Amino acid sequence: MVRKVKVAATQMSCSTNIDENIRKADNLVREAAEQGAQIILLQELFETPYFCQKEKADYYIYATELENNKAINHFKALAKELKVVLPISFYEKMNYARYNSLAVIDADGEILGRYRKSHIPDGPGYEEKFYFNPGDTGFKVWNTRYGKIGVGICWDQWYPEAARVMALMGAEILLYPTAIGSEPQDSSIDSKDHWQTCMLGHAASNLMPVIASNRIGVEEDEDSKITFYGSSFIAGPQGNKLKESGRIEESVLVEEFDLDELETQRIEWGIFRDRRPDLYKMITSYDGKNMI
Repeated sequence: MVRKVKVAATQMSCSTNIDENIRKADNLVREAAEQGAQIILLQELFETPYFCQKEKADYYIYATELENNKAINHFKALAKELKVVLPISFYEKMNYARYNSLAVIDADGEILGRYRKSHIPDGPGYEEKFYFNPGDTGFKVWNTRYGKIGVGICWDQWYPEAARVMALMGAEILLYPTAIGSEPQDSSIDSKDHWQTCMLGHAASNLMPVIASNRIGVEEDEDSKITFYGSSFIAGPQGNKLKESGRIEESVLVEEFDLDELETQRIEWGIFRDRRPDLYKMITSYDGKNMI
């Protein structure tokens, strides 16, 4: 039996109106499903503007418990209606902790589990350590109706270790919801190509499709401004860009993969056969000397 799956990457701009953002995301999911997509990726923290530009305690109000999150409850119903898999990014509240989290909703509308962002950035315009605890779930792989998926969140995508761990856990597709754009302190920096190249490397080194969804639009908070550059894409297992969105337009990308064929390629190529985990212990250190 051939296991073919259609995946989608989407991108959109976000306002301060949560209901409006959910409606826009709903429209994109429906558009992708109409094109046959079965696993559909929305961008990071799409319910709200990217509030991490400035350190403001007022924004803690955006955090909700998983069961009370408006977007998750909305997309549980939509996933069941359309029979699609939806990884949904949200700002999670758990007692006095706050996480940059993601809930994976299967095609029956049930939540398979949650992942909490492991790598938390901290820099001008991306002040995430003020808002999020480091994720404590470890990397996760979910066996959805249409295949095994691993999902990292934004800054996670810069780490080959995360991608490899998810591959070793049996992931067949890697997905990365994202919020990345210009650098408020230096408008001459454009990280778009660097950003894509990192993930293309994950695809190539793991012989595995990679899907990335970024936001678009200009968002301002007092003296800080980020122009999110979109450029969402779908990569094939050789690190080849198969589909790519522009920098400014709302869009839906759809691509089909044969999961059984890709599994055979991964085995045949020998990358996983020839690994030497006994030689990799140094990777558990911070300084290349003291191993955890």
